[in-house]
Amino acid sequence: MAILFGVLAVAGCVFSLFAIVATRSYRRRVGPVCSTYPSVSILKPLYGLEPNLFDNLAGFCRQDYPAEVEIIFGVRDGSDPAAAIARQVIAAFPQVATRLVIDPRLHGQNGKISNLMNMQPSVTLEVVVLADSDMVVDCTYLRDVVDALSGPDVGLVTCLYRGLNVPGFWSQLSARGIDDHFLPNVIVGLTLGLAKPCFGSTIALRADTLLRIGGFATFKDVLADDNAMGQAVRGLGLRVAVPARPVLGHVCGSTTFAASFRQDLRWSRTIKSVDPAGFAGSIVTNPLPLAIIVIAIGGFGIVSGTLLMATLACRLALQVEIHQFTGVKVRSLWLGPLRDLVSFAVFIASFWPGSLDWRGHKFAVQSDGTMASTDSTGS
Repeated sequence: MAILFGVLAVAGCVFSLFAIVATRSYRRRVGPVCSTYPSVSILKPLYGLEPNLFDNLAGFCRQDYPAEVEIIFGVRDGSDPAAAIARQVIAAFPQVATRLVIDPRLHGQNGKISNLMNMQPSVTLEVVVLADSDMVVDCTYLRDVVDALSGPDVGLVTCLYRGLNVPGFWSQLSARGIDDHFLPNVIVGLTLGLAKPCFGSTIALRADTLLRIGGFATFKDVLADDNAMGQAVRGLGLRVAVPARPVLGHVCGSTTFAASFRQDLRWSRTIKSVDPAGFAGSIVTNPLPLAIIVIAIGGFGIVSGTLLMATLACRLALQVEIHQFTGVKVRSLWLGPLRDLVSFAVFIASFWPGSLDWRGHKFAVQSDGTMASTDSTGS
């Protein structure tokens, strides 16, 4: 067993070194530039009060974009605190075409998709861009996304993202999970052609493409709705582009270990439901915990100690590279090894049976990737 885990740890070191090379190469990618910019409808489905929600939404109102833009906010309940924030944003940016759609209809198990279905009739422009409410963008975001959409045979654009923490240790640890694990894993998968992602950070597609895949209604019961949209667009013979820029910020608002762990577990189980084999193979992305297991089984010696130091060095080097990729100053490197241990615990827990927790509601994942509520509150 010690030999097996040792081989996996060595493979993890190789993976980390390759991830460094892949990230440097990805950073140098140059995408297309749009000759004539189309009009854009931005959809922001909202539910509940999130950290920095006003600032997150305001960023989409500050776009430096040379064509018509409308922003549509959507909630199911007018008393939802997110609706009050949306109204504040609308009042703060009178020069931007904004509106708030309040519609209580629930069309399926996926509450976000139901919200989008209620918002879809309000879409009037050529390109549809939807982005989760916890995303942070700069003023060139929309231009960069539409540039990528203008590429040959591109039917949909999605975006990489990094972690942004609010004050607090657990938020910071959650953000490091995105930076230290999610980002390099995706970049390696894209480089090797093993990953075909589509993220809720951004989904941008032409309005006619959305209609060709059946609109949002096609995904009303699907857990990984973003991934399913990407698959549907690829089914039309079109590409899903993941440009090197922009890299969005994802606000990590967890204030307790339990909340952080539940969110990480939901993400991991969602990934496992989409690609079970690939998820199982991702054990090699955890070389540090694997090296510790080697020591726990076989004791500390020259070989096992060297392996431990090698895994630490490779992981820290990768963390530095990822921070350079995202343009964020490297801070608190000591959090990296701790985050590696937490991520490995989440990876192991993902194989245990259990429901998914989404904003206080529990769901079970069916074999076909659809979701079913396991509580009495709905979604």
